[in-house]
Amino acid sequence: MSNPLVQAFFVGRAVAEVINERVEVALTDALSELGKFDAEAREQLRQFTDEVIARANQAAEAAKTGTTTGTTPTDSGSGDLQADIDELRAEIALLRTELQKYRTSSK
Repeated sequence: MSNPLVQAFFVGRAVAEVINERVEVALTDALSELGKFDAEAREQLRQFTDEVIARANQAAEAAKTGTTTGTTPTDSGSGDLQADIDELRAEIALLRTELQKYRTSSK
């Protein structure tokens, strides 16, 4: 390679090949990482939906059997839902009568 022009051509060609190979490797690695991220995100989403569905099914079963799962606290320790509803209705009725008395006395 005595001719500098021929030598420059081959050096330029070699530089282009090396750059092309490195870009190809970098692009392949980037796409691989993107694929991994996508797969992990999908797996996490699948696990999340499975957990949500499992909890919903558990709550539905608890509602059918009348038991509580422990995730919803109750104000009274009686555990009898109908009795709690009746007590709340009685309190509402008492408040309505007191409100009615207040309204009539303020006129």
